[in-house]
Amino acid sequence: MYDRLLKKPLENQNSFFLFGARGTGKSYWLKNNVKDSIIFNLLEAEIKMEFNLRPENLERLIPPGYQGWIILDEIQKAPVLLDTVHRLVEEKGYKFILTSSSARKLKKLGVNLLAGRAHTYHMYPLTSRELKKDFELKTALSKGMLPTIYKAGQSVATKYLNSYAKTYLYEEIMQEGLSRNLEAFSRFLEAASFSQASVLNISTVAREVGINARTISNYFDLLEDMLLSYRLPVFSRRAKRKLIDHPKFYFFDVGVYQSVRPKGFLDSLEEIEGHALETLILQELIALNEYYELGCKIYYWRTVNGQEVDFVLYGPKNFLAIEVKRSKSVNSTDLKSLKLFLEDYPEAKAYMVYGGDKKLFLENGVECLGIEGFFKDLSKMLGV
Repeated sequence: MYDRLLKKPLENQNSFFLFGARGTGKSYWLKNNVKDSIIFNLLEAEIKMEFNLRPENLERLIPPGYQGWIILDEIQKAPVLLDTVHRLVEEKGYKFILTSSSARKLKKLGVNLLAGRAHTYHMYPLTSRELKKDFELKTALSKGMLPTIYKAGQSVATKYLNSYAKTYLYEEIMQEGLSRNLEAFSRFLEAASFSQASVLNISTVAREVGINARTISNYFDLLEDMLLSYRLPVFSRRAKRKLIDHPKFYFFDVGVYQSVRPKGFLDSLEEIEGHALETLILQELIALNEYYELGCKIYYWRTVNGQEVDFVLYGPKNFLAIEVKRSKSVNSTDLKSLKLFLEDYPEAKAYMVYGGDKKLFLENGVECLGIEGFFKDLSKMLGV
């Protein structure tokens, strides 16, 4: 396994939540970084049942005066524990690590997240910075960046990914009492994959799946609550042009996207690969922004006339516009959207990521980077 960039949670002795989709390496990170701990795995049926029925039993299982970490793995399986945890933090000074691969039940129940007494952190798929010399673009685009399978053979990775989304999501669907809708949800997953790296139109997806828009909206919420997707809003600060208002949709990992995206005779391989590359870049941006606490929000920019910049990073120290193309060359037409963006926001630094291998310095101050060069230079671009 790899040394992860997530360091901040253990730099002090405060309790914290650690969110992350399954397979991102939360348990492995804890095992290797938290040596002195008591662990309660709430995926184990017996432990889950006991704590849901008698949350007060948690205190009896902790030795008096214990000073190490207490880990409640997958806290969403027994959210009633949070009141007890809160009390033990206040009265006994215990310190907890609360992991979760889904925020859905916590949000749905409106539970107490320790009244702000615990910080919240996230674990993401691997980054190129963590992989270092093991980072291979072709591997990342085909298998994704989940640590469990990054170094596995293609057949093992494919099998894992094919079962990942459906098994994981179907489990949640069953728990939500929506088992009668499994077939519709399967159609939804496929339809959602066609919205990858695209402006999301709920009504269009609803027509494709054949169910009402409200249910489709709930399904997208489910994906996001389970940390399996992102919706990027439009950057509209000080807007000088008419912009669209729909978000763009992305599955959280390029391998998961590849596994649910149908690839038939009529499907465009070039389009699939282009969306995969965008996804990989977004993964890297989100993870580095979080791990280094840059405080940026990530957007995209699109006018009603269709001029689009794929990513806009806006924060206290960064204002970047990033356009992604797979083509091996760049012409003036490719720069049109970035140039328009820079007309409105001359303070921004603009980058074009393309399929070539040369670094180019183009008109209007646009810096053009090859894909490999972008991943190599990104930390410097972000100032970390």
